[in-house]
Amino acid sequence: MNISTIAFPRMHKGPEEKRDFLPSLFGKMSRLTDKEIFLEAGYGKDMGFTHKDYLEENPKLTFLESLDELYHKDLVIVVRAPKQSVIAKMKKGSILFSMLHYEARPARNQLIQKTGILPFSMDGITNDEGKRLFVYYEGTSNPAVKVAFKELKKRCPEFASPNRSPLKAVIVGVGPVGQKAIRALQKISDAEFVPQNLPGMTVTVLSRAVLRDEKALKNILSSADILADATKRKDTSKVIIRNSMLGNLPEHAVILDITADPYDLDADPPTVKGFEGIPYGTLEKYIIDTDDPLYDEIPSFVDTSNRRLYVGCNAWPSFEPKKCMKIYENQLIPFLSVLLKKGPKDISEESDYPINRALARSTLKWYLKHHK
Repeated sequence: MNISTIAFPRMHKGPEEKRDFLPSLFGKMSRLTDKEIFLEAGYGKDMGFTHKDYLEENPKLTFLESLDELYHKDLVIVVRAPKQSVIAKMKKGSILFSMLHYEARPARNQLIQKTGILPFSMDGITNDEGKRLFVYYEGTSNPAVKVAFKELKKRCPEFASPNRSPLKAVIVGVGPVGQKAIRALQKISDAEFVPQNLPGMTVTVLSRAVLRDEKALKNILSSADILADATKRKDTSKVIIRNSMLGNLPEHAVILDITADPYDLDADPPTVKGFEGIPYGTLEKYIIDTDDPLYDEIPSFVDTSNRRLYVGCNAWPSFEPKKCMKIYENQLIPFLSVLLKKGPKDISEESDYPINRALARSTLKWYLKHHK
């Protein structure tokens, strides 16, 4: 299809989710295309921007009150995926450009196929070597580590003791998110402990072989102060660490959920968390204690017997909204340029152009073909 209208709805994910694209993006778009661009009324207001700020960058913008009208445009761009009820109303053949996380949302994938829309998943845009091209890893790992470290400081009885052994952080997952988390833990540990001449913190990354070795894993977890999930699982129906094993963690330990995969009972088989029995954190509540009612919302077939303080959020980059959206703006423009000039018909993994190939790898069709 030819793209003639572009819509930028807000995310409607609660009062703490402030991220809308900055006015500067629409100035760049005015030099990129003359297609009609529609923004939801109030776009950017939670980051301190007004309609005037956007119109100064691009006077041809139109602001709409109706979400139904916005989601009926040819191309819809929004960072976090809209609700399934909203996706179901999109017109057949239209394009949704969003963080769609195909591997963790099988039920949504089925809906997308049913509606006949064409999705491009921001988190699925990768180069020929598999490196993500639309991402803010530091914005995911840094705030997560900062919150977990702060909570550990409150709970660990020996935190400020000069006679203790080094504190221990254990990370599962050694991809870019895990690597950034390791760096963040090193930096925050040095900043906290070097000036006070206190023992610092060691960071251990668990391999698959160790995860399979229950005796070794039990020994590692028994002295872990922070246990972090930074994995990207191919099969989100299987746990990485069973709840019974989490019982070996010290009582003061903090479980850090950087990935924030959801529970999804509509999937077959159901989607579960990487660490069995942990809750699902959001921007509104990302610190969850062991007696929190949110544990009651975990599916009943999941073992939640062993609990520790949980730190997790489904949108860590929202902690620095303007910085995040500036990075996303710069990453978006090259892909938007390709889509707007030629439309989706020339997007192919066989293309001679790297950006076209990267976009092709972000489609649901490509994902299903390569993840059977």
